[in-house]
Amino acid sequence: MDLLSLLCLAVFPIMMIATGLHDLTTMRIPNWISLVLLATFFPAALLVGLSPIEVAVHVGVGFAALIVGMIMFALRWIGGGDAKALAAACLWMGLTGLAPLLLWTAIVGGGFCLMLLLVRQYYPMVAPAAPRIGWLARLMEPKGDIPYGVAIAIGALIAFPEGDLAVRFLTAR
Repeated sequence: MDLLSLLCLAVFPIMMIATGLHDLTTMRIPNWISLVLLATFFPAALLVGLSPIEVAVHVGVGFAALIVGMIMFALRWIGGGDAKALAAACLWMGLTGLAPLLLWTAIVGGGFCLMLLLVRQYYPMVAPAAPRIGWLARLMEPKGDIPYGVAIAIGALIAFPEGDLAVRFLTAR
C-alpha cells in the first residue's frame, strides 16, 4: 500500500513540472494536465486515509479556486490554463496547504515576472547572436505574455510537503 500511495502522490509533482514546462515553451497549459490531477486526487486521498469530510473540504477549496480563477480569466489577468492548473493544485493542497501554495506562487511569480521583464529589455541586443529557438523568441517578446503557470508549478512544488496528502503520507509511517 505504501508504494501505491507513493505512486499516486508522485502524480502531483510530475504534473506540476509538466505544467511549468508546457506553459514556458508553448504559453499554454493543456487540459489533460488538470484532468489527470483531478482524476488522481481521489485515489491518492483514499490511499493516504483522508476522511470523506476532508475530501469534501479539498473539493471545496479546489472549486473556490476555480471560481476565483474564472473571474481572473474573465478580467484577463491570467490565462484559462493558469486558472485550471491553480484550481487543481488547490484541490491537492486543501486548506492546510493553501496559504503556502498561494504565498510561494506569489513570491516565485513576482520574481519570475521581474526577471523576465529585465531579460526582455536586453534580449534585443543579444538576439542576433543567440540561436533562434521559437519558444524562446516568443517568450522574449517585449510586450508578450508571462507564462504564470511556471510560478504556479514552482509554488506548488515548494508547498506540496505542507499539504494534507503529503503530511498524512509522511506521518503515517
